[in-house]
Amino acid sequence: MIILILTLVGGGIGLFLLKRESKKKEEEINKNLQTAQGFMNVQDIKGNFLYSEDGYVFAYIKINPISTDLLSRREKENMSKELTAEFSAEQKTFRFLAVSRPIDITPLIQEYSNIILNTDNPKQKEILRHEMLVMSNYAMSGEVVERQFYLRIYEKFEEGIERELIKKATELASKFEGRNIGCEILSEQGITRLCNLINNPAYSHIEDADFEAAIPFITRLEETA
Repeated sequence: MIILILTLVGGGIGLFLLKRESKKKEEEINKNLQTAQGFMNVQDIKGNFLYSEDGYVFAYIKINPISTDLLSRREKENMSKELTAEFSAEQKTFRFLAVSRPIDITPLIQEYSNIILNTDNPKQKEILRHEMLVMSNYAMSGEVVERQFYLRIYEKFEEGIERELIKKATELASKFEGRNIGCEILSEQGITRLCNLINNPAYSHIEDADFEAAIPFITRLEETA
C-alpha cells in the first residue's frame, strides 16, 4: 500500500512538473512570435501613407532610374550640380533608399511569347523557349538584380498632416521631373511592396498581387553564445 501511495504521489509530481515545463515552453514560443507589422514598426498603410507604431506618418517617392551612359560628362556634371542646388535648400529631413531586387523580366518574356505565337519557324521557337527558361531561372535565383531608388519623407502624426506631407512629396518629385527624371508617389500597394522588398528582397518580384491576403508571422531569433 505504501509503495502504491508513493508511486501515485511521484506520478502526480512528475505530471505537474511536465505540464509546467510544457506551459513555460509555450509561453517562450508565443513571446518570440510577432506579426510582421510589429517587427517593421508598421501600424497601418492607407492611400499614399504608412502610419508607424511610434506615431509618425511616412510618404515614399520612387525615382525612376536613368542610364548615365547616355549622358556626356558635362551633362552629368550639370545634372549633379542642379540637383545638389535644389536639395541643399531643403530644411526638412528625408531619407534616400537604394534597394536591390531581382530584375523584372516580365516585358521581355511577354515579347518572346508574342514572337512564338506569330512565327512558323520551329527553330526560332525552340531558341526562344530556351532563352525564356534560362532567364526565368536567373530571375528566380536572384542572381540578376536591379537597383531601385526611393525618397522617404515623414512627419509626426497630427490631424491633417497628410495634406502637408503629400504637398511636400509632390514638390520633391517635381525637382527630379524638371531634370527629365521620372518619379512616382507610392500608393498603398506600392508601399506594401516596398516593405516586402526591404525585408524579403529575394521573393518580392513574385509576390501575390493581393497584398491584403494575409498577415505573416515571423520568429525573433535569440542570440546564442
